[in-house]
Amino acid sequence: MTSSAPAASPGASVRRVPYAALLLVSSLISIAATFAIIVERAILSEDPSHRTSCDFNPWMSCGRVMQSWQAQTFGFPNTYIGVVAFSILICVAMSLFAGARFARWYWLTMNAVMVLGLAFCAWLYYAAVYQITTLCLYCMIVWAMVILQLFLTTSRNLQHGVLPASPRVRTLVRDLTWPAIVLAWAIVFVSLLLRFGPGMLGL
Repeated sequence: MTSSAPAASPGASVRRVPYAALLLVSSLISIAATFAIIVERAILSEDPSHRTSCDFNPWMSCGRVMQSWQAQTFGFPNTYIGVVAFSILICVAMSLFAGARFARWYWLTMNAVMVLGLAFCAWLYYAAVYQITTLCLYCMIVWAMVILQLFLTTSRNLQHGVLPASPRVRTLVRDLTWPAIVLAWAIVFVSLLLRFGPGMLGL
């Protein structure tokens, strides 16, 4: 496949291998967390008294979250979506390592789906914090990786001209991508700490 996106300036280019590596690692982490939820959920369905591996305290209990209706928003476990989505991203990352070049529409679609993914995670965050009032460690790992993937992919698409932007904006985004990721993680963590207090950490 050949990309129809205009070539980015050499100074603004994002090298393919680091992006592919981060996409691969974050997807592997996410799919591992997803499978952990699947296994724990299966055990919990057989034994309702089962204490999951991330049932740490009243505020951090995967078991309680797994038994909520929000854990199967569309009538089936949310983990099914994760398995499919992260498997596709692993394939994309491996293809990039092999030298594949994707068309502009592919990158735009991938970026748009990631935006929807983050929106879904934001809703799950709201549900966990304000409706279930309990957190799931494995879910939070996935949230963190989705934030990372969206920010990196958007930055990558700006640098390569998939998303139109001036050279100044491209440079700004390139320089601020990682600070923005860390800031987003910090905002989520602090908001959880303010909501649940130090008890969330078992302190």
